[in-house]
Amino acid sequence: MGKFLDAQTSQNASTNGAISIPVTTTPALFGTLGLSTAGAGANIRVGISLSVTFSSLASVLTPIRVDIYRGQGPGRALIYSATDTLPVAGLGLASTTVLSFNAADFNPTSADNFLVYQAFISAPGGILLLPTRTGPETFYAAAYSDNV
Repeated sequence: MGKFLDAQTSQNASTNGAISIPVTTTPALFGTLGLSTAGAGANIRVGISLSVTFSSLASVLTPIRVDIYRGQGPGRALIYSATDTLPVAGLGLASTTVLSFNAADFNPTSADNFLVYQAFISAPGGILLLPTRTGPETFYAAAYSDNV
């Protein structure tokens, strides 16, 4: 049986229309979470999930990329990267799409008994008609280990 260590949530927006953040080709920070691993046994594992809502008046198969890193700055480690494509909507027709992703990090190094995760969102490929993040948005992580 596993031992629960810590869980954190970053809720950038709780309802649809609560924010209006254009997606760009440059990765934008979506959320940062810190998890305590004090008292962990062997085999630390972290489960991560996020959900983002996009709206657009015109979309043409827009790819959305999510990257999740362990750590911050130049030494951070990419632990998950996924690209999903927003559906096509006719010009002038509003479309709203919710994308959800799940990731896992097994046996992360935690020398100081603390893990930091960051999620970034972008629209790679130079698409001209970019969507807008409109909410809701959630970034969640929970850490577990084997019993001591």
